[in-house]
Amino acid sequence: MDSAMISPILAQALPPGLVQLAPMILILGVFYFLLVRPQQQQAKAHDEFVRGLKRGDVVLTASGLYGRIVDVRESDVTLEIASNVRVRYERSKISAASPVGAAIKEG
Repeated sequence: MDSAMISPILAQALPPGLVQLAPMILILGVFYFLLVRPQQQQAKAHDEFVRGLKRGDVVLTASGLYGRIVDVRESDVTLEIASNVRVRYERSKISAASPVGAAIKEG
């Protein structure tokens, strides 16, 4: 059989709605695995990071402030951003552990 004959045979064997719906299902599957799932994994990792914050950690906030955590509460943390300068920050707005954390803790 040549390939020109296979396509009409398959089209007759499958219901017409399924043939039209297959590309949409494929697009949705690709969309999920390339966009939605990685975003969910990233959000889960950030939530675990935020739950694991403890006193003495040096962090970077979403607004770009570096600070050392001096108090941890259920919904917020208190950061010391300079000598005797403390600010309260919502826990979810802490974006990452500071790459310069060791230098700030020592000095």
